[in-house]
Amino acid sequence: MSLKGKRIGFGLTGSHCTYDAVFPEIEKLVQEGAEVVPIVTFTVKNTDTRFGKGENWVQRIEELTGNTVIDSIVKAEPLGPKYPLDCMVIAPLTGVSMSKFANAINDSPVLMAAKATLRNLKPVVLGISTNDALGLNGVNLMRLMATKNIYFIPYGQDDPINKPNSMVARMTLLIDTVKAALEGRQLQPVLIERYKDGE
Repeated sequence: MSLKGKRIGFGLTGSHCTYDAVFPEIEKLVQEGAEVVPIVTFTVKNTDTRFGKGENWVQRIEELTGNTVIDSIVKAEPLGPKYPLDCMVIAPLTGVSMSKFANAINDSPVLMAAKATLRNLKPVVLGISTNDALGLNGVNLMRLMATKNIYFIPYGQDDPINKPNSMVARMTLLIDTVKAALEGRQLQPVLIERYKDGE
């Protein structure tokens, strides 16, 4: 499937250590001809970490996509009825945002955009990055996996010895997952041995 001309929302949440794996995939989406609409949570925009400053990540995604970041709930709401997306991607998706999404809480621009996309019966693709996927958040992960029009970038344990509850998506499968989701199917296998990837 060609992504040329597809309007794809790309949501970033606060798993700052995962951005280096995600940004090359954003660039690939652009290279494939997709119009990428960047959306960030308040955490992404306003938090500086050892992985970089929030304002620098915002600037970088704007430069990659050629579009201004959507950084408020008010700006994200029109992605429902007025400016619909063909697909919404959230990568990385933190455990906090995952639990909110699974329980219909849309208190960030990214979650508002995802809700708007589901309302339009369009696919939402999730790339998880959470230390709690096999802990208390497991119920939220399974709830989302069982929800219509939600698809997952294949994921697995990133450090099963030291962080047995942690799971992270293999971000290099992002584009393949988006293409499958646009065809109404989940890329398989969805559960992988991610810790062997060397990513």
